[in-house]
Amino acid sequence: MFTVQEKKVTEKTLCYHCGDPCEDDAIHFANKSFCCAGCKAVFEILEDNGLLAYYQLENKPGNTVKPVDSDKFSYLDNELILERLLDFSSERVQKVSFLIPSIHCSSCIWLLENLSRLHPGVSHSVVNFIKKTATITFDPHRISLRRLVELLDRMGYPPSISLETGERKKENQYTKRLSMKIGLAAFCFGNVMLLSFPEYLGLTGETGEFGEFFSYLNIFLALPVLLYSASDYFISAWKGLREYFINIDVPIALGMITLFSRSVYEIAFQVGPGYLDSFTGFVFFLLVGKWFQGKTYQSLSFERDYKSYFPLAVTRVGNNSRVSVPIEQLRVGDVIEIRNQEIIPADGLLVSEQANLDYSFVTGEANSVPVNKGKTVYAGGRQVGEKILLKIKKKTDQSYLTELWNGDSFKKATTGQYKHLVDRVSQYFTLIVLLVAISAAAYWYFQSGGKTWEVFTAVLIVACPCALALSSPFTYGSVVRVLGRNRFYLKSADVVEQLSRIDHIVFDKTGTITQNEGSGVVYHGVKLTSGLTKRIAVLAENSSHPLSRKVYDFLNEQDGQIPAPRDFREIAGKGISAWIEDDFLKLGSADFVGVEEPGDINVTRVFLSVNGICHGHFEVRSHYRSGMSGLVRRLARQKVPMSILSGDNEGERPHLQKIFPPHTTMSFRQDPQQKMDFVKELQAKRQSVLMAGDGLNDAGALQQSNVGIAVSDDLATFSPACDGILSGDKLTLLDKFLKLSSTANGVVIVSFVISLLYNLIGVSFAVSGLLTPIFAAILMPLSSISVVLFTTLSIKLVSVNLRLS
Repeated sequence: MFTVQEKKVTEKTLCYHCGDPCEDDAIHFANKSFCCAGCKAVFEILEDNGLLAYYQLENKPGNTVKPVDSDKFSYLDNELILERLLDFSSERVQKVSFLIPSIHCSSCIWLLENLSRLHPGVSHSVVNFIKKTATITFDPHRISLRRLVELLDRMGYPPSISLETGERKKENQYTKRLSMKIGLAAFCFGNVMLLSFPEYLGLTGETGEFGEFFSYLNIFLALPVLLYSASDYFISAWKGLREYFINIDVPIALGMITLFSRSVYEIAFQVGPGYLDSFTGFVFFLLVGKWFQGKTYQSLSFERDYKSYFPLAVTRVGNNSRVSVPIEQLRVGDVIEIRNQEIIPADGLLVSEQANLDYSFVTGEANSVPVNKGKTVYAGGRQVGEKILLKIKKKTDQSYLTELWNGDSFKKATTGQYKHLVDRVSQYFTLIVLLVAISAAAYWYFQSGGKTWEVFTAVLIVACPCALALSSPFTYGSVVRVLGRNRFYLKSADVVEQLSRIDHIVFDKTGTITQNEGSGVVYHGVKLTSGLTKRIAVLAENSSHPLSRKVYDFLNEQDGQIPAPRDFREIAGKGISAWIEDDFLKLGSADFVGVEEPGDINVTRVFLSVNGICHGHFEVRSHYRSGMSGLVRRLARQKVPMSILSGDNEGERPHLQKIFPPHTTMSFRQDPQQKMDFVKELQAKRQSVLMAGDGLNDAGALQQSNVGIAVSDDLATFSPACDGILSGDKLTLLDKFLKLSSTANGVVIVSFVISLLYNLIGVSFAVSGLLTPIFAAILMPLSSISVVLFTTLSIKLVSVNLRLS
């Protein structure tokens, strides 16, 4: 009977999609068997869209698909629920983030990120494997949120939708798992060390049968460390090898497997005590390093979220007053003013009659969207046109702006090179270690065959590059924290390495090396009536350009009963125009207004025309940032080439020549395209360029440069293509920031050397056949601890020496 039953079970057909056993009512389609209609439906969807490569990623990669209840997700048709769930919503684009617990492997990622091929209404999908989330952008006219969720459910990836999801409270499951892995590794490491004390003290002869029992108990304790605590390293190494790429986790995983295998071999055949204390300790210290790295970035994230991640402010309106406040101080119900090209910091309701919003940073679409009074306006949009008033609907969540800033729409074409350097080092390191291990084994094979396996495994054990893997994240993470405390906020730690390579600095003038405070403005021309003065002030107030702000401050007029501008336009690098009441006003350059530049070009002028007739101009005397001369002198002593780009005329050339060295290139009347072309020309000469601009007219140059820094005082304008945002009053510390970055690169290199020295010492003992368990137990964690302490303390000392506390 037993044989018959066993045969019946083994002959059961497995579902082609999910791998579960098919019952007697199995569905057969395209010469394949499916356990249910849901699995068959997903197969048909994949087949119709040419995605059968999904089944080549893994054997039976799909999840079991349950039939969808037609009313299960009917609540998603409720507008109030939609509003809570959606990250962003417009007429043609909606964006939502789901927690999908069933994401478990690369095939899940591949399938979910190809949703756009499964349904034409989905335009983009990104999966975060660690958080098990999927962020999906879709067209609500082609697929509703309910239909999207039903599609995911049919595919076997039902989203977890709850009140917690609606309130955007996402728990970091990865951190919890890491803590559990560390706890397990610590428990096993401590007990293995305790059971190994007789071996350390040379008392193995007195333990008798208990010594053998302790050895097998060590294997039992080390198994969960291998299978659970160290699993991330094996998964990462396997994914790299599957793509024919040797990442840094390959030699680490190889060392772990060798360490554990040799230990089991020695204990099983009673030829030695093994190295399980070294193995469990090695995994424990690696995980502690990963935890410390995570704490570094969590602390960094905290500083960014609550200590003004972007050094920006917004104008809060109330009781006939306008106050510039940091965006983290905004509260629900506050009314804020957003000018042309300013980014909206929080979700709100439109108070003005109409807005024209550019949501390209959120959706990737360049076309602006008209929004009428009373409608919701989302954080991350940029106003295009006259100023608008918003009533804050949700408290400012800067982590959302952080997510936008690091999103696909904000990415530059150029990326840091350091990650590639680590990968290249790991490849060569792995090959060299294997070559040394094979050579040493071959030598001992001919000298003494008994030591061949021992020497081969010993080399792989002590040459594991754990310290190498820890050096860069600890070093660059420390630097990013120091810079953040000095109000220089980098998009990622990779930018630090790019900063260390800078060999040419390009400064924008207006709003970058100059500032509004202390600037002098004088008006020349037709006498302005009170009504016209108010209309000019209204026009200037709608712009966020530094010169427009100076004119507005000079006029010192509130708009009063003056109506809002109509057909407001701002041309970058040229000027602004609008209809205000019955007058068509223009403020900007001579070309923009339509007049000839006066003979005296040594003055910065903002020209005014009313109904096509030039009324005069405002002369603006720039005020340079305090300490700018000192910064230029220090950079000149370091022989760093500098250039000046300005959209203004040459009025400030004499003043700039007093500040900058004689060989400094100065170009005026530069439009945004010319600024970007200038950076390209420098890069064509193999120069690594840092561009510092105000983020308004310099977006192209900031994106083109190797490192783009948006310098900001109190305006909510910055370029998403930049690599960092620097508070204007900290610009004069730029040389110190560059020196810290350069030193950090040196610290990483020295930490590499330290790691390699430990490896050389260990390998020399391994090759000579003198490696002992206690020596490995001390050397391996000591190398990791040494590198971590060296990198963190070095950056701390350098920052203190540079007075960057």
